[in-house]
Amino acid sequence: MDIISQVRSILSYGDICDHCLGRFFGKRSHGLTNAQRGRSIRVAHGLSDNLPFSETHEPCWICGDLFSVLDGWADRAMKAVEGIEYQTFLVGSRVPPMVTESEEMVWTDLSLTDPEPIKSEINRETGKIIMSRSGKDVDLKHPDIVFLLDFQSDTIDVTVAPVFFTGRYQKFERGIPQTHWDCRACHGAGCERCGFTGKQYSDSVEELIGRPASLLFGAETAVLHGAGREDIDARMIGTGRPFVMEIVHPRVRSVDIGHLEDTINRYSEGRVKVCLEGYSDRSKVETLKSHKAHKKYRILVGIEGSVPLSELNKALDNLKGTIIRQRTPQRVAHRRADRVRERKVVDIVYAGMHGNEYVLEVLGEAGLYIKELVSGDNGRTTPSLTEILGKPARVTELDVVMVEGLENGGMN
Repeated sequence: MDIISQVRSILSYGDICDHCLGRFFGKRSHGLTNAQRGRSIRVAHGLSDNLPFSETHEPCWICGDLFSVLDGWADRAMKAVEGIEYQTFLVGSRVPPMVTESEEMVWTDLSLTDPEPIKSEINRETGKIIMSRSGKDVDLKHPDIVFLLDFQSDTIDVTVAPVFFTGRYQKFERGIPQTHWDCRACHGAGCERCGFTGKQYSDSVEELIGRPASLLFGAETAVLHGAGREDIDARMIGTGRPFVMEIVHPRVRSVDIGHLEDTINRYSEGRVKVCLEGYSDRSKVETLKSHKAHKKYRILVGIEGSVPLSELNKALDNLKGTIIRQRTPQRVAHRRADRVRERKVVDIVYAGMHGNEYVLEVLGEAGLYIKELVSGDNGRTTPSLTEILGKPARVTELDVVMVEGLENGGMN
């Protein structure tokens, strides 16, 4: 069927606007809008059939003349983001099912091969209006703002993309978890046990960094993504731990990184310190989480009874370079799957005495449980320092002093 015959068949369904008529052939030619293409097709059809050209006055039987109100929708979209900083945007849409069913019926009946879906045209044409009025650009992959126009419910939903920044943090105070924990008793609802805060711990590294950052970005909240995590009772010193902070629903996107770093460090002084590297994106979170970094620890170890230094060094030599089999420790079994993992002790050395306790430095693969490497965890970790010495040993204090970065193409 030639195009004129197809147009005759399309027009036989009822009055149709130029947008919808042109969209049935939307992928056939370029350089014209669907409205321009539809008008040209309508003129060509009239000339072919020796009919006078006339405008359609009845509402389009497919879209109900929806394209005539896109200016108003664009105005509503821009009003919805007043006070929100953005440089790029994207438009999406939901239309009543009857609209898509109507156009798809014509596609099927006439075996059309080059139609464009109505939502594609709505998104594009509304985007053009917003772009011309706001001076912002459309970004199909990573927009700052996404507008969802719902023509059935007559609403506009706005999604603001998060902002990400990256760096390393140090934690100087023991007793602070890396991320927010809901109260175990009320699961975040608030109860007498947690002082009606809903929190197991009053502060976290995530909150000590996220609170001042959220204020600067005018954001709802912030989520910390770390390269692993230290125990609550451990300090994170030395190199610091790589992290990415996700700022959720920011109203401001362009905060100076130096100012951000200073603000966080003033707010959390003496407890947490950050060294920021710059802005990032979600892909960095995935890279960070998948990177299996070696970590170095400095630990204080108490050993029952006296142990000659020569005997201790011999035991450490037995652990050095050894693959350790560790069943999920009893202390974390309530929140982690019970399984056996194998991790390597890259290096372990005696580094002096602190009172009656031994200072050891341990370099281990990611995921090596250091406390259990020393204690044995009642046989769940083997070999262990306790097992080799034949005497109970335990970690009394632990500091993380080095977390490897992504030196070969990523975060340093």
